[in-house]
Amino acid sequence: MALGAIGLVGFYLIATRYGAMAPITPVEVAALDAKLVEKGELLAAVGDCQVCHTRPGGEPYAGGLPLPTPFGTIYSTNITPDPATGIGAWSGEAFQRAMHQGIDREGNHLYPAFPYDHFALVTEDDVAALYAYLMTQPAVEYTQPANDMPFPFSFRPILEGWKILFHRPQVYQPDPERDEEWNRGAYLVAGLGHCGACHTPRNALGASDTSKFFGGSEAEGWYVPAIGAASHSPAGWTMDAYLNYLFDGRDEHHGIAGGPMGPVIDSLLEADEDDIFAIAAYLTSLKEEPSAEATKEVVTRVAALDWTEAERPGGANAPTDEGLLRGEQKFFDTCVRCHKERISSSMPTSLGLTAAMNAPTPDNALHTIIHGIKASRAAPQFTMPAQGDAISDDVMVDLVNYVRWRFTDLPAWTGVEDAIARSRAMGSH
Repeated sequence: MALGAIGLVGFYLIATRYGAMAPITPVEVAALDAKLVEKGELLAAVGDCQVCHTRPGGEPYAGGLPLPTPFGTIYSTNITPDPATGIGAWSGEAFQRAMHQGIDREGNHLYPAFPYDHFALVTEDDVAALYAYLMTQPAVEYTQPANDMPFPFSFRPILEGWKILFHRPQVYQPDPERDEEWNRGAYLVAGLGHCGACHTPRNALGASDTSKFFGGSEAEGWYVPAIGAASHSPAGWTMDAYLNYLFDGRDEHHGIAGGPMGPVIDSLLEADEDDIFAIAAYLTSLKEEPSAEATKEVVTRVAALDWTEAERPGGANAPTDEGLLRGEQKFFDTCVRCHKERISSSMPTSLGLTAAMNAPTPDNALHTIIHGIKASRAAPQFTMPAQGDAISDDVMVDLVNYVRWRFTDLPAWTGVEDAIARSRAMGSH
């Protein structure tokens, strides 16, 4: 027992060994290197910094966005240069420590909702550029709400144990067997882009399960699709498809970005175009790129399932199940106007090609129907209006079961009723 007590004391001393770093007077913006600031602005777009550090209706980077986790709710911090409530009193060294080690200026462990397990891969030069850019933003005096974390998760020193298990603070090392563009893309995806934070499932302790790299996960109530080798996309992803999606939030063979991915696309609009090409090149390399012939075969086969201009409920393609028949009628009444046979490039992608229809859960399809999809800034013509207020839960069950049956050859979803309740409760994204 004495040994156990000694061990606990030793762990506590190790976990609290980080001291506070002296505050500084606010940085003189005029003294900052303009090129460094510009570089930081482009990197902040890749890192989606504003997305997480801006609450609805709040000032950019002022924090306060609630981030639900299995361990409680964390509120993002104010990273404007306000010296009292933001990071205006932080030195560049303090910012580096937060990004690489997950320790704030006062010496406290940061929760990995701030994905320093990814940011540790970012070079010191790039972190310095981010710091310079943030110091040029308007200072906002705002203190985010206190985190709602029950004990023991509210006891920050336990994060030392999490870091021992899962955090490896080492800057990205280029692969000498790959070219410069591939390495740039891999660096951005793994580091600042922290794509794996959403696209890789997490284990019981909230760390990324690296054995299921990019295997699909859950974020903010949405199923985050698998990418790379584990992708369930019928058409497969080409370099051009990734570029279309990352630049515009839409590709004709994959559909429209929705949910948490929507703000990411808007953020990437401000990024360096060469970086977007590098990210696409890296992502394309994760799985053999399908040939044009293979893509055409899949697209043609799936397009054959589109609702045609002359089709009516109860026709040759009608189901026999009563619930599916009701779903077919509702699809005709509500959805056919947009989701009929595509007659121009402006019409929606075949439903059978979309991630929502091919996902293992009905959540994305339901969120899309109930709450709609907000168009990206780059492609405002691609959107979907919310239908939740016009469709009752019972009818929604029939509709969702029908579209899964009609437009894919995958098994019926389970738990649709519960998923509808979750979607209505979460509100629009």
